[in-house]
Amino acid sequence: MSSPAAAAARSRLVEDLVGSRYVQDPRVREAFLRVPRELFVPEPSRRDAYVDVPLPIGWGQTISAPSMIAIMLEEATVRSGERVLEVGSGSGYHAALLSCLAGPANVVTIERIPDLAARARQNLAQAGFEAVEVVVGDGSLGHPSRAPYDIILATAGAPRIPEPWAAQLAPAGRIVAPVGPRLHEQILLVARRRPDGTLEVREGTPCAFVPLVGAKAWPKPD
Repeated sequence: MSSPAAAAARSRLVEDLVGSRYVQDPRVREAFLRVPRELFVPEPSRRDAYVDVPLPIGWGQTISAPSMIAIMLEEATVRSGERVLEVGSGSGYHAALLSCLAGPANVVTIERIPDLAARARQNLAQAGFEAVEVVVGDGSLGHPSRAPYDIILATAGAPRIPEPWAAQLAPAGRIVAPVGPRLHEQILLVARRRPDGTLEVREGTPCAFVPLVGAKAWPKPD
């Protein structure tokens, strides 16, 4: 359960995000206020849970800075009832925010590291978001069993938008993903599916995410 001190720190962070215009949608603001970020970071990092920086979560992965997450959620324009696939569960924090926007039964998140997926599942349950489905698999291939998706949102950097994501989008569906030809150096792309099935792509914010590893992304490191 979130402590009064954590809730106060969360409120201060959200007001900073609003004041800096990272958060403009009132629904995104409410999602940030509702989700206790301290439950999604390891115990030694909890004192920094509401500092606007990325934090390590183990297995060589990180939880993104709140401002970067806010940028992605604002770009995604998630509406209630939309079907969402998150690629890269991490600790589960981003999936919790998405569930506030779309509804928990509408969010599935995929993670390639089984132990991290188990941690995400545990964190989501502890925070009251146990309805979010966490699956283990290659996120670069999407998750066809629950397609089509209105939104595919990636929290790891790919060299390009994987073809399976485009194939699993609903009509007018959106992809929000960090993409770039070099590791840890990307541009946030926002892609929308046209009626003919092709993608209309817009470049957004420069960013730096851990690499998306998979058959349609970066190869697994040795």
